[in-house]
Amino acid sequence: MYRILVADDEKDVIELLRLYLEKDGFEVLSAEDGITALGIAESEKLDLAILDVMMPELNGFQLLKKIREKSNIPVIMLTARVASSDKVLGLDIGADDYVTKPFDPLELCARVKANIRRYHSSVAEKAPSVIKAGCLSLDAEKCLLFKNDRQIEITSTEFRVLQLFMANPNRVFTKAQISAAGWGENVFVEDNSIMVTLSKLRSKLGGEGWIKNIRGLGYRMEIQNEG
Repeated sequence: MYRILVADDEKDVIELLRLYLEKDGFEVLSAEDGITALGIAESEKLDLAILDVMMPELNGFQLLKKIREKSNIPVIMLTARVASSDKVLGLDIGADDYVTKPFDPLELCARVKANIRRYHSSVAEKAPSVIKAGCLSLDAEKCLLFKNDRQIEITSTEFRVLQLFMANPNRVFTKAQISAAGWGENVFVEDNSIMVTLSKLRSKLGGEGWIKNIRGLGYRMEIQNEG
């Protein structure tokens, strides 16, 4: 049974999500503030977290940063804030999906299933358990990235995108192909979100040279042995 953390300061939202998620066979752990949610995230084995942005004690963005220090489980941000800058911020610091209130609980449950399915399939894929590309090493079984034997923290979305590039060095991928690999084929992803993810990957890898923009075509990873 997959375990879902629902963190929201509105009890009605928690109970609504609990009703639908438990009906689909998930175990739900809940918190009404960020500090309580952080305690659960640090002490319990979770498969996914749904975080409200506006929470007391510790807001959703702050909580997401704390979770990302130790885990790359899928995280869905749930909020009434619809500004694109907020969405970019959430994705930039490690969110895998973003749902605005009011929301359709059936759609949210579908997103939960899709994110969990992608996360676990990336681990269980029949591809080599470790993909090497230059000075990079991607452990597909443990979802870990190493550069010159030093671990680099990445989100689950970044992991899936990087897995696509590292398994196919020097191949050009369109934004649509990158979106399908990182977020799923049936999920609409804004171009800006893809750009943010690629920018974060470049920064973590150490420069623009790793993932290059091929004008009019898409993006290509160029393997480097040092740096």
